[in-house]
Amino acid sequence: MFSYLRERFSSHLRERSRRRARLVSKDGRCNIEFGNVEQSRFVFLIDIWTTILDLRWRYKMTIFISAFLGSWFLFGLLWYVVAYIHKDLPEFNPSINHTPCVENINGLTSAFLFSLETQVTIGYGFRCVTEQCATAIFLLIFQSILGVIINSFMCGAILAKISRSKNRAKTITFSKNAVISKRGGKLCLLIRVANLRKSLLIGSHIYGKLLKTTITPEGETIILDQVNIEFVVDAGNENLFFISPLTIYHVIDKNSPFFHMAAETLLQQDFELVVFLDGTVEATSATCQVRTSYIPEEVLWGYRFAPIVSKTKEGKYRVDFQNFSKTVAVETPHCAFCLYNEKEAKAKEKKGYDNPGFVLSEVNETSDTKM
Repeated sequence: MFSYLRERFSSHLRERSRRRARLVSKDGRCNIEFGNVEQSRFVFLIDIWTTILDLRWRYKMTIFISAFLGSWFLFGLLWYVVAYIHKDLPEFNPSINHTPCVENINGLTSAFLFSLETQVTIGYGFRCVTEQCATAIFLLIFQSILGVIINSFMCGAILAKISRSKNRAKTITFSKNAVISKRGGKLCLLIRVANLRKSLLIGSHIYGKLLKTTITPEGETIILDQVNIEFVVDAGNENLFFISPLTIYHVIDKNSPFFHMAAETLLQQDFELVVFLDGTVEATSATCQVRTSYIPEEVLWGYRFAPIVSKTKEGKYRVDFQNFSKTVAVETPHCAFCLYNEKEAKAKEKKGYDNPGFVLSEVNETSDTKM
């Protein structure tokens, strides 16, 4: 029992040591950290709208509640100061003929309630501003204008946060693994992508970036060097009719960075394949981008995706997402170089070749038979 647990623990440690760092997670989040930024963090306040939208919900709701409570309490203090200066509070024992700036403000609590009623336009009718004090009238106007600005900004930020196209991107899903197999007589890297909504993405475009560490001829080491990866589908890689799951593929030819990889050496490679899908949301006309990534352990050589679309007896098309990431083993060349050599060998077998050094000479045959 102890040896079994020790073996499991050692295998877990080996797996963690082999775990690769990812720039882009499977759900599209970027794993990058900025350090020693010389600019002050106050520069983010210049673009306060984007800063608010990028905040997480817990921070956004904290700012939302703090903005309203802070403004109500601040103006509550100002209304209390106005009542105190004008001697409207009960401790000053105002006369019967005394007209206060604000009716029925008896302390800080009632001043806070009047501030709340003013800014959110509740208007209970119990507390109100009189024409006795110009300062109170100016403060009422100022709080009303500022309250509209705060309401517009905060409600607009929450509405924009809810309706961001980033949320639409969560209904676009990629297969867990990428596969390498033959397609149309060519060795291809295939990825499956699906739209979980019936609404389309207009003008969709799919492309990829291969991130790896390269060393230039000058000896410079470039971390996260980017190489373009062209993905296509049978109908083209632009303006996709993205109503059903699509299988996108990259042809591994002599210009592909996967050309010199083989099934035996794939896991020894150090790369990250990032796949992008850009499109316009049909409902809101907002653009969105979906991202995912694949490391060598998530690229299966010699597999293809299981069928996912079928037709029912009623004539409807049915998509079975249970088989979305399911793969099936198929016969596949162990490298692209071998596949192209095999094709060239078969092509040469069908052709005849003339030997230019061959010369046909005629031989005159003489009869040496004597009678």
